Amino acid sequence: MTLTKKKSPLPLLLGILALAIGGGIGGSWFWWQKAIAPVAAETELETAPFTVESGMGGQQIGNKLAEEGLIKSATAWKVWTKLQQQQDNGGGFKAGTYLVSLDESLPDIATKIWNGEIMQTNFTIPEGWSMEQMANYFESLDYFTAEEFLAATREIPYEKYSWLPKDIPHLEGFLYPDTYKISSDRTNDPQAVIDAMLKSFENIALPVYKEANTDYSLQEWVTLASIVEKESVIQDERPLIAGVFTARLEQGMRLESDPTVEYGLGIRQTADRPLTYAQVGTPSPYNTYRNFGLPPTAIAAPGIASLKATLNPESTEYLFFVARYDGTHVFSRTLQEHEAATRRIRNERNARQN
Repeated sequence: MTLTKKKSPLPLLLGILALAIGGGIGGSWFWWQKAIAPVAAETELETAPFTVESGMGGQQIGNKLAEEGLIKSATAWKVWTKLQQQQDNGGGFKAGTYLVSLDESLPDIATKIWNGEIMQTNFTIPEGWSMEQMANYFESLDYFTAEEFLAATREIPYEKYSWLPKDIPHLEGFLYPDTYKISSDRTNDPQAVIDAMLKSFENIALPVYKEANTDYSLQEWVTLASIVEKESVIQDERPLIAGVFTARLEQGMRLESDPTVEYGLGIRQTADRPLTYAQVGTPSPYNTYRNFGLPPTAIAAPGIASLKATLNPESTEYLFFVARYDGTHVFSRTLQEHEAATRRIRNERNARQN
């Protein structure tokens, strides 16, 4: 067998240089070294975003880089592009937004765009956030308006995520809470953000449900888990809170969960401004003080701990719980015990404030 020695790119490079600028090899090499050098020494800027639009050709990219002062020579860019195409079997530049450091050489910048090393940004969705909270958060980041996000959540992408429950009015509960990294040029597209969160639910939460032995439908599971999420503060209490709600459902009792009332009315109670009797008595599909069973949809984005606790609730005789003002709860077996615990907690709070 005859081995073919791989040719060095240097002769090809020198030949291209000579043709490109019509000079001798020595002069061409000096010009090349100067042309590809970083521009940092000639500007006060350190980094700059640079966007490659879909369909832009290699020379268009080079011309734009030169016009924006990010490289010294569009001709040198053309030389690099020809050399890269010879070596990379017809690869190409990738559309997207890139963070260009001005102490990078032309080949460094070109390689970054050739390889698609797109500028990325992070966003974080905490467990227990509702879609409205997400919408306001994205608006505060200047991604898009809150209304644009909420409108997109009402468009259910069954064609991509056929596992989503049928006939749901929106995606509440299925936008998985996590920290995400996405291309910075997609932050103006609410559907791209939603797609990332649905993929995480599909990859993290959905397998847990499929492996479980449960009578809950997917919608019921997520809905109950969202209530557990909103009621839980202390990690160790999640299975017990899930157990209380499970016991109430099994005994045909109303869930009587404050967060469902808050969600239905679009309000948020605080320690100083708890729900009033009038608010608790206000009719709403989400008012679990008035309605039996689960509300029509989730009320927030449950994290994996609440989702798992809902599938594996703690077996308990407790049917009631009331929040202390430190994140924990007092659990009771009877309504009489519960009412006594509620009065005691409120009296202790009032005494501390006086």
